[in-house]
Amino acid sequence: MTTSGMSRRNALRMFGIGALGVAGAGALGACAPSGGSTTSGGGDTKSKNFDFNSWSLNEATAKPAIEKIIAAWESAEKSKIRTVSYPYNEYLSQITLKLGGGETTGAVHLDMAWLGTIAQMGKLADLGSVAGKGGYTDVALNSGKFEDTQYGLPWNTGSIGLIANAKLLKKAGIKEHPTTIEEFEATLRELKGLGGGIVPYAAATKVAQLKDIFPWMQTFGCTLVDGDKVTIGDDASVDALTWYKKLHDAKLIAADVDRFDARALFSQGKAAFYDDAIIGKGVTSAQSKDKTLADAMQPVPRPVLRAGDDPRALLWGGVIAVVKGKGQDAATRFALHTTSDRKTTSQYFADLALPPSTKAGLADPTVAKDTFTTEWTEKITKTATGSPFWRFAQNAQIEEAVAKQVQAALVGKASPKDAMKQAGKEVADLVKR
Repeated sequence: MTTSGMSRRNALRMFGIGALGVAGAGALGACAPSGGSTTSGGGDTKSKNFDFNSWSLNEATAKPAIEKIIAAWESAEKSKIRTVSYPYNEYLSQITLKLGGGETTGAVHLDMAWLGTIAQMGKLADLGSVAGKGGYTDVALNSGKFEDTQYGLPWNTGSIGLIANAKLLKKAGIKEHPTTIEEFEATLRELKGLGGGIVPYAAATKVAQLKDIFPWMQTFGCTLVDGDKVTIGDDASVDALTWYKKLHDAKLIAADVDRFDARALFSQGKAAFYDDAIIGKGVTSAQSKDKTLADAMQPVPRPVLRAGDDPRALLWGGVIAVVKGKGQDAATRFALHTTSDRKTTSQYFADLALPPSTKAGLADPTVAKDTFTTEWTEKITKTATGSPFWRFAQNAQIEEAVAKQVQAALVGKASPKDAMKQAGKEVADLVKR
């Protein structure tokens, strides 16, 4: 895989702050968490004390579970971990600023979609020498790599895929999950026949979530990117959008739906299929008045164009990276322990239902008895891949550019061919920046 590369200036430009420079970045970043500044890339790498940065420490549900891990480590290692947190929506920009200003050390929790962006700053340690000790699954291990270097150890590895409501499928007389595009469309038409306001597939149709179409484009054979060449606009991408619009026009999918809308429809028993991360079961069933909905939720491999193709899914989850410099060695051991120690990962799963990234963790009785998780891991995450756009600093703009063109086609403002051609042109321009 090649890369467009990203200088520190480009990283800052991604957040609209390219003119600030190192001093300005440090000043902005210092406003967010409490605690003194340290310098990355320097200091005692053997120090037992280090920082741990995580957006999850800013979340009421996740914070206690992580604090247990930290407390156990500090007690066993006679060390001190300084925690740093920012809200998820601010996290990437803050971490970028802090790293650029030399103010972040230790371990850093990253959404796997951000790894390429951060790795290109040149601040992260190569963890290849310890990654082999973790017993991670192949797909999990790959989620922590950028340009064939292991910059992150996989903490939780899942994916975004389809969830079905078994009750509605049974009501429509559907006995098996569809495995091909043709079968899937036929299934949706059967579900539409139920009436009662049922949305057969609560697919994304709002710009905010229309990046969900990427796995469908890949299903139809569009690679999205080939090296540094953008392939959106090819026949496969046009075929995918033409099919998606057909579902829209036939009211097999609904207008103006994002992830939150889809969860609401599904929780009300008004949607038979929708796309979500593996955590969707807990999130969606919790907001339903039907207390039996959780038992009816089933993971479904994305239907393929031709029998024998691998189902497409987008990787989802987090990794722990380590910043070069102060506390690097201890932070590396902490990252390995947190992501691979069986007792630790099993308790973390029990607390938050986030799937482990190791073979041993997935085999632990605490995890293995959860049928939904084990089936999801085997049927969906097994063939999931990261987005080829994650390596570009302009990933968010790329997703939005494609989403706007897809929506234009759905509402009839552009033909699928013209929409994909324009999307491909805009994305090609973005990746050159």
